[in-house]
Amino acid sequence: MIVRPNYINTLKTYRDVPLVKILAGIRRCGKSTILEMFKEDLLNSGVSADHIISISYTSEDFDDGMTDKDMYNAIKKRMADEGRYYLLLDEVQEITGWEKAVNSLLENADTDIYVTGSNSKLMSSEISTYLTGRYISIPVFTLSFAEYMEFKKSSGRAPKELLNEYIRMGGFPIVALGGFDGSAAYQIVEGIYNSVITSDITKRHNITNFDLFNRVVKYIVENVGKTFSANAIVKFLKSEGRSLSVESVYNYLEWLEKAFVIYRCQRYDLQGKSVLKTQEKFYLADASLKYCMMGFNTKSVAAMLENIVYFELCRKGYKVYIGKNETKDERIYVQVCRNLPEESDREVANLLEIKDHYPKYVVTLDELAAGNINGVKIVHLADFLLAEEY
Repeated sequence: MIVRPNYINTLKTYRDVPLVKILAGIRRCGKSTILEMFKEDLLNSGVSADHIISISYTSEDFDDGMTDKDMYNAIKKRMADEGRYYLLLDEVQEITGWEKAVNSLLENADTDIYVTGSNSKLMSSEISTYLTGRYISIPVFTLSFAEYMEFKKSSGRAPKELLNEYIRMGGFPIVALGGFDGSAAYQIVEGIYNSVITSDITKRHNITNFDLFNRVVKYIVENVGKTFSANAIVKFLKSEGRSLSVESVYNYLEWLEKAFVIYRCQRYDLQGKSVLKTQEKFYLADASLKYCMMGFNTKSVAAMLENIVYFELCRKGYKVYIGKNETKDERIYVQVCRNLPEESDREVANLLEIKDHYPKYVVTLDELAAGNINGVKIVHLADFLLAEEY
């Protein structure tokens, strides 16, 4: 089991804080393993094993007709004596009304509670009724490049060789651990994707025209890193002789977001200093999701580099907009390109138009491009991904 210290350190920061810690992300991104790692950390810190209650609600031995009362009573039954209990509850969204049980355990017992989940029932809008102000949401992503290198440590390969593999294979832990070739890796990722679509979207929302839904998904995948609107999707479908309302497109986008398949990136008007509601970008939870659906194509790499940089900024705590990336009182500007052209001033022109003194970067795969152009730093993707701070 390879430790992912950033997540463990975050959980340790919130240990014994009277909040429910919710780890949420796409299926198979490593949430269950993070809980196992945290359990080891609790044991190593002196917590008694019988005061750590770990339950996976996807296991075959749990009754899928379980109610929130059943969940509450089953956990309370295992709390046999005095003292604090640490509850590690995996995939709780499988229990209808789990929020009630967790809230009761938080209020009526000496507990420190950690839960994971993979779909919309873990989104804040759907848990606010019972847990308002009483939880902290911790997003879990697929592997960062630094984590991927740690998974591949025994291979002895150079960082930039591993970067090429990371770009092609993505960051699902099961793929990184397996040493699969591209074809096998994409089959595994396709299985993950199909599981998400079936369990978290089509069944829950009773999608009957799966072919049309799938075409919308394909449009989004084809346009990762590009701005588009729901109207643009409707017009595109119309050109193919298909009919779908703007409202339905908005619903599809929302459901994909809530299953953590896609992440929305809004535009930011630098002059008006406001968030714009049109022409947003969407990024895929992992680059391999695009390749498993459409095959790997070198022409698509540039867009997926932007996808990779987007999630690296998210992991580091940045709030990301098209045109602005901000966290607290700090701000950086990032432009991504595969190769820097000879007339590199064109590539940095947009950044130079921004008249402030925050750091500005162009991130590229160009081996010879590192340097500084009029205050804009030119950085290789590997160096950018591995930097502790910017």
